[in-house]
Amino acid sequence: MTTWTVFILFFLFSFLELGRYSVDAEKYDDNDEVKLYVNKVGPYNNPHETYHYYSLPVCIPEKIEHRSLSLGEVLDGDRMAKSLYKLKFKMDLEKKTLCTLNLKKKELEKLSEAIEDQYYFEFVVDDLPLRNFVGHLEEGRLFPHTHKIMVWTQYDFVFEYNDRQIISANVSVSEGVELPETPEDDLEITHTYSAKWVPTSVKYEDRLDRFKARKFFPITLEIHWLSVMNSMVLAFLLISFVAVILMRIVKKDFARYSEDPAGDVDEYGWKIIHSDVFRFPQRKMLFCAILGVGSQLLCMATIIIVLALAGQFSVHRHGAVNVASCFLYALTSIVSGFVACRFFKQMGEGFRWVQCVHLTSCLFAVPFFVLWGIQNTVAWMYHSTQALPFTTVVLMMMVWLFIGYPLTVLGGIFGKNAAGDFDAPCRAKNIPREIPYTPWYRSWIMHYLVGGFLPFSAISVELYYVFATLWSREPYTLYGILGLTFIIVLCVTATVSIALTYFQLAIEDHEWWWRSIFAAGSTSVFIFLYAAFYYFRRSNMSGFFQTVEFFSSIFITCYAFFLALGTVAFFASLKFVRYIYGSIKMD
Repeated sequence: MTTWTVFILFFLFSFLELGRYSVDAEKYDDNDEVKLYVNKVGPYNNPHETYHYYSLPVCIPEKIEHRSLSLGEVLDGDRMAKSLYKLKFKMDLEKKTLCTLNLKKKELEKLSEAIEDQYYFEFVVDDLPLRNFVGHLEEGRLFPHTHKIMVWTQYDFVFEYNDRQIISANVSVSEGVELPETPEDDLEITHTYSAKWVPTSVKYEDRLDRFKARKFFPITLEIHWLSVMNSMVLAFLLISFVAVILMRIVKKDFARYSEDPAGDVDEYGWKIIHSDVFRFPQRKMLFCAILGVGSQLLCMATIIIVLALAGQFSVHRHGAVNVASCFLYALTSIVSGFVACRFFKQMGEGFRWVQCVHLTSCLFAVPFFVLWGIQNTVAWMYHSTQALPFTTVVLMMMVWLFIGYPLTVLGGIFGKNAAGDFDAPCRAKNIPREIPYTPWYRSWIMHYLVGGFLPFSAISVELYYVFATLWSREPYTLYGILGLTFIIVLCVTATVSIALTYFQLAIEDHEWWWRSIFAAGSTSVFIFLYAAFYYFRRSNMSGFFQTVEFFSSIFITCYAFFLALGTVAFFASLKFVRYIYGSIKMD
């Protein structure tokens, strides 16, 4: 089987995989069996810490039958299995017995710990999730202290239907049984359930709108346009002020250098380093690989936002989004290979383009798989459903190996063949000019602080809502604001990078290549610090498992920000440097 055959098969598989999320709802006749699947449980405050529902002492069938899952459902931590609930379409039930459990001491302790950790459960009916809490913890006054743990034993299902299709599903809990604080004897618990079917005029294609109104996972309906408009105005003023001031300064420089291009005016300023400013940086291959991967991530982010604006991302189907992101990363690998090898050949290193392709393809993928492996190992140690099966791990590796890597090679071939001259207005000398002493307020540290803080300030408001979506169970629907914020941060990054590059050249420091990347890339440091603040001060997440999940995800996210914003900053600075040195006459 050739590489292209495998590529076509995986490309088709991606569409088939995503297509599983858009299948029409199953149609029922009266009294047809409605299958209810149990899925997962976990602490409410730790969204990525989930376990199989049957890991708790609950009503378990003699033989557990699991439902086949899509790749997106596996990535989302789903492990659906058939339940003991007997539900019929349009048939109401009144307090039907599910099972009677005789819980031992260890089972009672396990159940009590789960309720104290605010465990919730998730069922699935016709691709609709039903969620509620396993039990209730009630704590009273301090003296005397009261500690009451109750497990819910009555589940009330309410289904809305239109003709032969299920439109919505909900479950409420009641009739709790108090658990002893220090169990010594066995405890008998009887679980019951009821079902009620209610007709509705809502159409099936509109049922996701009804899902957004569910109240188990709180949804913030407040429109935060005001805060975003505030950020947009501040960003616009910043860009305008920097552009106007910089244009006036550069215009004066042009006038000064044009008056006497061969006189004493060349004794200071950015013109005097014209023979050094276009000298290629050290570690050219790594530099080009960063530009390639950064361009790929920018392309990928743009496509995701456009798809979100087009309504292609469903709010509650995170697994489908994960699958789409994985395949989109693989398919956009051609961009990274093209940009990296094209720039690498312009630097005179085209004969080593194969090594550049290897580094480019591994620069982001390897750290991602390493952190993913750590997450998966910890999840496996905790017996969590977040631990991916071996077959899924192999599948995701093959997606990168048979789609991402070949497309990186293909992009590299196109890039090296399409590369022309570097188009530098000035020729670089062999011996670099000595860099004069730099005051502390113009040092690289201040460049990194300014270059990172200003872009971060443009997205800090929206970061809260994004974090609340990922780690506080609040669905994100205002993709228009997200797209606007994306444009703002790119503009601020480019403007600040141009200003910092000019100030660096004005003090005759010609080593601007790497500094432009790190100055804007330092935004990732501020994002990481904000993430740590959010974790410890704004969220209720806790535990080693959730800590590993959170900070490993944040680390790879910050790494992606470093690559993407560093790429934007460099290309903006390169355009500016070419402009100013191409606008003056050289000896």
